[in-house]
Amino acid sequence: MFMRILGVTLTQVLRSVALLLLPTSFIALIAWATAGSATGSTSDPLRAALWIWLGAHQIPFSLSLPPANAPGLLTYLPLGALVLPIFAIRNGIKRVIDRLDGDSSLFAPARLLFALLYSIVGALFALLSATNAVKPIWYLTPVLLLPISLISAATVGRRLIFGQAILYGSRIISLLLGISSLILGISIFINLTTVKNLTLVLEPGIFGGLLLLLLNILYLPNAVVATLGYFSGTGFAVGSDSIISALSYNLDSIPAFPLLGALPSESSSLALFGIPVIILAGALLASWTVALSSRILIQSLVASLVMIAAVAYAGSGALITDAMSAMGVSPWKFTLSLGAELIIGAALAVYIPRMRGR
Repeated sequence: MFMRILGVTLTQVLRSVALLLLPTSFIALIAWATAGSATGSTSDPLRAALWIWLGAHQIPFSLSLPPANAPGLLTYLPLGALVLPIFAIRNGIKRVIDRLDGDSSLFAPARLLFALLYSIVGALFALLSATNAVKPIWYLTPVLLLPISLISAATVGRRLIFGQAILYGSRIISLLLGISSLILGISIFINLTTVKNLTLVLEPGIFGGLLLLLLNILYLPNAVVATLGYFSGTGFAVGSDSIISALSYNLDSIPAFPLLGALPSESSSLALFGIPVIILAGALLASWTVALSSRILIQSLVASLVMIAAVAYAGSGALITDAMSAMGVSPWKFTLSLGAELIIGAALAVYIPRMRGR
């Protein structure tokens, strides 16, 4: 029985890997051929394809920057790219379940085995694609790939039943991120001229322009997290020693990246009105759960804090050089501020009616 699960699962793991690797290989090959290089080799686009594959899974990179081999890190990766691996994993798991003839007793071990094999393949990619200048941090590969694979696999077939706390917590975080998305869209529209000027500065050409557009789209979720950080009061960074928040603004220059054209040009205390909105979200969470039990409310708040911490970690990092070593929100400040505001809102929703009843 195990050999049957192993054979089916391994086949679909390789298929899921190829489902994302083949188009990235094509993109890397076209980019390599377009750019041209006097010292490059045909192995370069293959390594680049593996790096893109790893980057889409949020695997960080350790860099050695020429000409002085200065150390650098690439941990601020596009969250939007994560959609592609999730789609590939879900597609593979669905095929595994179909080939197990609907035997639900085999689904759980098949999901686990799929995640393990997928993580092993990712670790091998990280080891094989490493060069002196670019080294994927291979030991973090299974740490990140395993939960991504397991969570994606859990949403296929006979789905795992998540607890009420996780469901309510995810709803409230999704609501806050949705509001931030709307605000970000409005900001991009208002600053469309700046966005256009930053694009023209790069002069990317037709193919380069398409790749630049794709990269901006993939970084949109990162910008949404930064927007939520801005309106939560903690702000975010675009480079080391920078801060963009409602009360403080310190930013000397920005990279020529079109999406950054939506940045505010100065601090604005009006953004602090985002804090009452988050407090109201906490009150809304309490109204959903307190009728069930206070235990569900507390569990939902804890689940929300865990999700906020995960979002904060994913929405922060370093972008290659020391000058851009701080990008996005501060994980601990973001988690602390949003968590405190949600808890305040939940506490007000619970205790104000009790005080009125006395």
